Amino acid sequence: MTLYHTQWCPDCAVVREKLADRAISYEDVVVQDFRPLRKQVFEVSGQYYVPVLVDGETVLTETEDILEYLETYKPQTAVVHEGNS
Repeated sequence: MTLYHTQWCPDCAVVREKLADRAISYEDVVVQDFRPLRKQVFEVSGQYYVPVLVDGETVLTETEDILEYLETYKPQTAVVHEGNS
């Protein structure tokens, strides 16, 4: 999971707080303040606004959608089955 954000953005802060409250690990990508320079954000979401949350194939660009997603998020865990040999 990757969060693209700026340090000063209030909506970004709300998303970071939700990630911390739910103890969800994520890659933290701080992007440029000037929107046209946010090339990474555009590459993953097709727009320049933050926050943007990417989780595998899921790309969320609206704060409310991100918060809703995080509220019900369950990390994928690999289950290892030991075979009988």
